[in-house]
Amino acid sequence: MPQQYPETPGGDDARGFLFAPDGSGSVFELERAEHGLQLHARHRPKYAPLHLEWRSREQQRRVAGGKRQLLGRAVGLHKHAGLHVLDATGGLGRDAWTLAALGARVDLVERQPLLAALLRDAHARSLADPAYAVIAQRLNLIENDAAAVLGGGHWDVVHLDPMYPDHGRHALPQREMQFLRELSGDDGDADALLAPARAACRLRTVVKRPLHAPHLDGRMPDFQLTGTQARYDVYLPS
Repeated sequence: MPQQYPETPGGDDARGFLFAPDGSGSVFELERAEHGLQLHARHRPKYAPLHLEWRSREQQRRVAGGKRQLLGRAVGLHKHAGLHVLDATGGLGRDAWTLAALGARVDLVERQPLLAALLRDAHARSLADPAYAVIAQRLNLIENDAAAVLGGGHWDVVHLDPMYPDHGRHALPQREMQFLRELSGDDGDADALLAPARAACRLRTVVKRPLHAPHLDGRMPDFQLTGTQARYDVYLPS
């Protein structure tokens, strides 16, 4: 059946439902709890709801890695101050928040309405916290399709982290990744983002991939940075 998107208001009454587009019976419910918005997968009753908190200890550990961590080096934070970065596939916003905390100005793009609602809520709570407001002010949320945004501007760096297709050969991913996959699918249009991303960047396009995943759009990067579980393919402007 066709995908049905709910209204996702930002006030205390924020609530909505999403039925999976493949007709599998998946039902997601967005509700406001005391600590902020959370997303339930009602078809997975054993799953705890998904809640975004950029001020968590886990996120602080990410930021503590500094500009020399893999993400910072891939984007070029160790070489350039005050970079303007487009995170075109926002997801849970953790990479975008890390980059903002390390000094970049970040435009965060997310097209899935329920994920965008969670991102809006996390951003608003961070803005309201004096300890994190300066970081939150460097982050701008754009609720739109990445391809449309890429065609309308230029950034120093474009960061892409598309969902890697699940071929059913591995165990189910962690709960948060399962939420992302069921809500957003496999990002089948990801290959088509590389060319406009390279055209929209001044310095580089950075693509985060699983270690053994094929290169986006079959294009070899100019160079790579490799970690234990993922790699960053870096493309210079075409």
